[in-house]
Amino acid sequence: MRLHSTRDFKSKISALSAVLKGISSEGGLFIPESFPVISLAEIENLKGNNYEQLAAIILNMFFEEISLTDMQALTKSAYRSFSHKDIVPIKKLSKREFVLELFHGPTLAFKDVALQILPRLMSKALEASKSDKDVLILTATSGDTGKAALEGFKNVDRVKIIVYYPNEGVSEMQRLQMVSQEGENTYVYAVNGNFDDTQNGVKAIFTDAKMQAEIADHGFKLSSANSINIGRLTPQIVYYFWGYICMLNSGDIALGDKINIVVPTGNFGNILAAYYAQKMGLPVNKFICASNTNRVLTDFFKNGVYKLKDREFVKTISPSMDILISSNLERMIADMIGDSDVVNSLFSDLREKGSYNINKYIDATKTEKFYANWSDEERTLKTIKDTFDKYDYLIDPHTAVAKCVSDDYFEATGDKTPCIIASTASPYKFTDSVLEALGHDVSHDTFKNAEKLSKVSGTPIPVKISELKAKVILHSETIDSEAMFNSILSSI
Repeated sequence: MRLHSTRDFKSKISALSAVLKGISSEGGLFIPESFPVISLAEIENLKGNNYEQLAAIILNMFFEEISLTDMQALTKSAYRSFSHKDIVPIKKLSKREFVLELFHGPTLAFKDVALQILPRLMSKALEASKSDKDVLILTATSGDTGKAALEGFKNVDRVKIIVYYPNEGVSEMQRLQMVSQEGENTYVYAVNGNFDDTQNGVKAIFTDAKMQAEIADHGFKLSSANSINIGRLTPQIVYYFWGYICMLNSGDIALGDKINIVVPTGNFGNILAAYYAQKMGLPVNKFICASNTNRVLTDFFKNGVYKLKDREFVKTISPSMDILISSNLERMIADMIGDSDVVNSLFSDLREKGSYNINKYIDATKTEKFYANWSDEERTLKTIKDTFDKYDYLIDPHTAVAKCVSDDYFEATGDKTPCIIASTASPYKFTDSVLEALGHDVSHDTFKNAEKLSKVSGTPIPVKISELKAKVILHSETIDSEAMFNSILSSI
């Protein structure tokens, strides 16, 4: 498969090479020239596969340089670390609501599904490139990507990984997971500012030729583990097909029936993967885009204007969604417009004016499959409690945002289409907020809160959370965003 940059459709690159490169030289993101198509008959034939097998089949459509046999070996190895036999189990809440549990990997977040396979794809890409340079992974995280990337890449040959997270901008469990990360090739820095400051700092390094040359002089080439990397994005497509197939197997839908997909999103990667799945043939009625108080995506889908100027950044109880610059939205816009010159113009407007307007470039019919709304803190907490009281089912604050917005959609439209809700993290990564939502006092000790949550909910504390209590802090440095490049030089 060939890909091109969102900002230069003329440049072509293979999917495997794009994994190694991460982001295009001019700052664009790699997108497929065209998508493989999976027919309804082929979906029917896929019903007998387990998750590892399905992942190998779909990923092989993108990474044709890797044989199906080799890809099967990669996916089998990648998902060995998951705690649930189904890798991504699906839970039925009601006749129309199904929760896709994406948090059974080693770091208890949906990022594991992609970040356990990405290092294996990158090793294949490095081998194919025959480069004498090692790989330096730079990753900005709003909470979950960082730990998942660190865990996936730790002690991988010829790779070093540096993760930056916003200081005081992640949950305590997320922070502890990152700062206790082991591995001789792992580095973690807290950055003063919010996630957008951190993400912008990483992007600036990727597009600065002088910085890249200096890094190359140290023997490294840059790549990324964020969803800006196509190797991070494509494995996420798999679990939407998986959810559909699980519903077919259970008899809750018939072949060809459409479903709604509900995703809590900040950087737009997870819902973009659902959009890509639909382009490949997955029958989708609506994409329900759920935001927290940082509702830049809700406003965008309602009026066609992406506006950062004069918008306040808000820290919330769903920190992985505390994002104003939704990087992967550029991929969808480029796909819908089909003109890299226009994409460049729009993102120049964003840099220079603080906003861009797609209305004269994209007909409203192209975005009509998207419903977007948001949930504030009070409604998010209430949704956690209501879901537990009604279904005896515990959800984290990000999944609660999705459930709340999904409820809004069904109430507003009366749509009876079955929906898959992407559950993106274990509630135990956000014990303080979940415990508060259930109406219990919260202490300053997040581990005591986890014990209390387990007792009041009747759910076990995940082993990875219990083990975290005894971990030693290995990464304690806090820097300003201007010092990010110097932190790279000191790490390599």
